[in-house]
Amino acid sequence: MRFVAVAGGIPRRNETPRWRRKETGVALVFLAPALLGFLAFYAWPTLRGLYLSFTDYDLLSAPEFSGLDNYRRLAEDDVFWNSLWVTLKYVLINIGVQTVVALGLAVLIHRLTRSTVIRGILLLPYLISNVVVALVWYWMADFNLGIVNEALGWVGFDAISFFGDPDWAVPTIALVNVWRHMGYTALLIFAGLQTINRDVYEAAAVDGAGEARIFFRITLPLLRPVLALVLVLTVIGSWQIFDTVAVTTQGGPVDSTRVIQYYIFDQAFTSFDFGYASAIAVVLFLILAGIAFAQLKLLRAGESDQS
Repeated sequence: MRFVAVAGGIPRRNETPRWRRKETGVALVFLAPALLGFLAFYAWPTLRGLYLSFTDYDLLSAPEFSGLDNYRRLAEDDVFWNSLWVTLKYVLINIGVQTVVALGLAVLIHRLTRSTVIRGILLLPYLISNVVVALVWYWMADFNLGIVNEALGWVGFDAISFFGDPDWAVPTIALVNVWRHMGYTALLIFAGLQTINRDVYEAAAVDGAGEARIFFRITLPLLRPVLALVLVLTVIGSWQIFDTVAVTTQGGPVDSTRVIQYYIFDQAFTSFDFGYASAIAVVLFLILAGIAFAQLKLLRAGESDQS
């Protein structure tokens, strides 16, 4: 803030130039649609859901305040804890495989080719609706007629009930979503790789460093802020898995794929227990906020090793 001296030694604040006030007004006009959308579709539903989590609400009658009853019920709900465990297993498989595969693809593109055609091919699965992807893989992995089991039979393996076996269902759903998202994740990492100065790689090559040493000593440390952001986005997205489960297994067999988002849906739109569903959603929100905060702190996402 600047001041100018006037007679008598009393400072007077400079007035904001008219052109700057006009720019601020124009900026607010452009921001208004996004701000209204955020308030209408994010802020208000969040506050409404928080309120409903303290009520008994079935959509047909007015909400009745019930205090912490929904949260006490949640703490004793075995299905909720099972859904939490199932979701955690899914996230570990999905993020573990997706991050490694996407990182490998991004490094290969960066080191070998920067073809826009290859980048477009990698992005194609992400452009397909998740429901369509789930249905296609559900048919391809069918126990009796699926091409995946046909291929296994050709090489001497027995058919596998990928979506019907409790031991295979979660890994199968996780790998289906890895196939869909790995290209998009790889392009995010590739964008981070492009910010690394190529002189660093040339200097390392002159010093005799091999590809593996360059990757672990140069690429990964310099890529850490981008990887932190990618991990936050992919982990939060993985915890919200719903459509693939809804299309293929509907939480079965025997609740082995009843992820927490599907359990919320089931409580709200099958049992019409919107108060309890809102309580589960609030707990999920707190879990995701805690995970995101921990990731950003542990991975030091705000710091960069590049000078």
